[in-house]
Amino acid sequence: MSDGVLCFAHNNGKVNYLQQAEELAKRVKQHLNLPTTLVTSTSSELQNPTLFDKVIEIADNNENVKRYYNGTLNHQRLSFKNNDRVKSYELSPYDITLVLDTDYIICNDTFKYAFESKHDFQIYKDGVDLCNWRKHAEFEYINDTGIPFYWATCFCFKKTTETKIFFDLLQHLVKNWKHYEQVYNLGSRNFRNDHVFSIAIHMMNGFEDNNWAKILPGKMFYTLDRDIITKIENDTLTFLLQKEKYNGEYVLASTKDINVHVMNKFSLGELINE
Repeated sequence: MSDGVLCFAHNNGKVNYLQQAEELAKRVKQHLNLPTTLVTSTSSELQNPTLFDKVIEIADNNENVKRYYNGTLNHQRLSFKNNDRVKSYELSPYDITLVLDTDYIICNDTFKYAFESKHDFQIYKDGVDLCNWRKHAEFEYINDTGIPFYWATCFCFKKTTETKIFFDLLQHLVKNWKHYEQVYNLGSRNFRNDHVFSIAIHMMNGFEDNNWAKILPGKMFYTLDRDIITKIENDTLTFLLQKEKYNGEYVLASTKDINVHVMNKFSLGELINE
């Protein structure tokens, strides 16, 4: 059995996702001792392709536009490509695959236990905001009256008949997204992998509150794009966390040996550059 990490990165002219992927591959090797495969449509912009076990070039025709924040007071509307994650089953060269966002900073070996699990598919359902007094309804349910929210930020799967059905279902949802976004009352919001995965899990659960998808080891800590990461020193991370009702005001916080999903792509990129 082969184990490895899969990540997706498409540069958009402002955010260097490939640079984030290179940093991720280094940390995956350091903490998990696993190879990383990169899927990208912009491989010509890679600085250090030898960090990856394999680089897969793929055409990604889906392009959304969203606001990228760099703290509370600064944002830009930029394009992003994000619909190829549903092809993880067919793209992964591994028997057991951990899929990670490039902005996930690995600081410990918790994910190695996912590869030891007997379960075919693992994902996080409940994330933990480092600023724990903030509440985010959008990360609990996909809408006000909808189904539970699952994070497509990271998930682990074995190549089995059942997970193949799941990924085929994901691709069916993407191909018919206009229909399903109406069925699940998502309106005209941007396509999100979190929503597609949440709907597919709901279907695999038999449209009930079941547990087809198992929970990944540990907890998924995150910071918002309104927050700012100010320092990365080995496995100690320092942040300015946006106060809930005071735009432009922050609380200083730090973590040590904790994996963190950092949504502010700009401040993360600046630190990686340093």
